[in-house]
Amino acid sequence: MKGSLIILAFFLVGICCGLFQLLPSGIAQSDISFYTLCALMFSVGISIGNDPQTIRNFRSLNPKLIFLPVLTIAGTLSGSALVSFVIDGRSAVDCMAVGSGFGYYSLSSIFITEYKGAELGTVALLSNITREILTLLAAPLLVRWFGNLAPISAGGATTMDTTLPIITQCAGQEFVIVSVFHGFIVDFSVPFLVTFFCSL
Repeated sequence: MKGSLIILAFFLVGICCGLFQLLPSGIAQSDISFYTLCALMFSVGISIGNDPQTIRNFRSLNPKLIFLPVLTIAGTLSGSALVSFVIDGRSAVDCMAVGSGFGYYSLSSIFITEYKGAELGTVALLSNITREILTLLAAPLLVRWFGNLAPISAGGATTMDTTLPIITQCAGQEFVIVSVFHGFIVDFSVPFLVTFFCSL
């Protein structure tokens, strides 16, 4: 939990730096976040490479775990459809379009803005950022209450990059391969599902 709070603190500091223009103006448009993510993935790669047990775990991976991304997609879309009954003025299709971002806010919000307008695109952006932040914060609790697969499913498309370190820390090194596989499949589905629901 302490690690999640530190991550959230850095996120809030970043927001303050942007709001009060405490950093040079060109830094927001630079590729600094991409290179930071690359460094993060490099660090995760080193930890995997230094642990031969991870490779053995991959060989002994339960074949049933290939259904985890399918269940994440089905659960998210079902929940999104149910939310439409609570929100006025938005159809189930609109809510499912937002939900099918699965935390991949940069891509899904652009698609939804293009198809459905800036208002729903902004909702998609905030919804998917919230999913990522909640996974970062709640991963220890999810593991404790629901098991090691819970933060992987909660993370959606982010489990192969931004939420991978916290998932590895909370669920264990043996779930790295599951997390990367899950993130890849869910990530791959985003452009197809978002455009599908936006075109209905």
